[in-house]
Amino acid sequence: MIAGMAALVGAVQTNCDIADARHARDVSLCTYLLGMREFYRWEHQLPHGVTPPRDEVGRWIAAREQRWEDIVDKDFVSLPLAGRELDPFDADGVNAALAGSGLVYGAGIGRFRKPHFFLGELARDERRGDARLLVCGCEYARDVAAIPAASQGATLIVRREALRQWLWEKAEGWNQKQQDGALKSALLAYGYDRDPQGAIERMTEGEIETLVLHEEGELAAARLLGNGWPDMVASFAGKRAEIFPRAIKDNLADCLVTLPGLLRRESGDSLHFWFSAFDGLRREMFPRLQAAYAAKVMRSGIPLRDGAGDTAAMLAAVACGQEHFAALGKRLLEMDESAIEALSHQVGSIAL
Repeated sequence: MIAGMAALVGAVQTNCDIADARHARDVSLCTYLLGMREFYRWEHQLPHGVTPPRDEVGRWIAAREQRWEDIVDKDFVSLPLAGRELDPFDADGVNAALAGSGLVYGAGIGRFRKPHFFLGELARDERRGDARLLVCGCEYARDVAAIPAASQGATLIVRREALRQWLWEKAEGWNQKQQDGALKSALLAYGYDRDPQGAIERMTEGEIETLVLHEEGELAAARLLGNGWPDMVASFAGKRAEIFPRAIKDNLADCLVTLPGLLRRESGDSLHFWFSAFDGLRREMFPRLQAAYAAKVMRSGIPLRDGAGDTAAMLAAVACGQEHFAALGKRLLEMDESAIEALSHQVGSIAL
């Protein structure tokens, strides 16, 4: 750790709270309450699998919302580090100042222009081609919406605690109906039916690589789409207009790197995991991929590990996806926001 650790954690958490004051309620009520419950769990260090006391959570939410009202118009604060005051959005500069401390910092702008910040324990620091990979363990400061993985320039960051939280949320949702599908297959592959706690821990460690592959794909997609893409997405006022190009880029990233990597590894468990999150617009735009997955690995939720033809069908879908979503993304760069939003309501016309 470092001298002035408490002051640094306090500054990062202050910025997280200001960001939450402005944006945490920009979601559905159900999503908001679930996020706040998990944020309460993190702040009070409650283990997953233990239901937080509802009355206490309600009082805590009321107090947190009052704090948000008090700080919503405050400016983000600088970070006290190494005798300097650092810009909270200068993640590279902050991590350079943290070198050798065993800490990792993240900052950036996410969906709908919400700022995100976190500070945590550095569990891994390694090179991945031209990129640097940082894996965060225990987190000391964070906002409500903990993002499991993100790219900061040429730096890839995976947050182990955020991934674990996301997996628990998915597993608890599945417990309600226990429907067949990719999520069931992923959970059973890790032994969730026999040992829920252990399965989520194994899944957290096992799927870090899948998240890394996706972030590598994001970098590859960014190179294909060019420097105008981030400015285009940042300029949108409507949520639908922003979600649509993000879904296109996600599909392109996974066709370029994630899925080829998983198929080369013949990682059936990780394919189930990946497809468990393949939904919404991404899935609507790519029914061919879903069909190829069903042919390869699904029969009553049980993975089929033989059938080269099925693997070939997935590889063919992925290859077509590389061309299709690259061309579609470049097409969006020539359109205005209203035209993009209109196209987003005609997904069938551009689905692969």
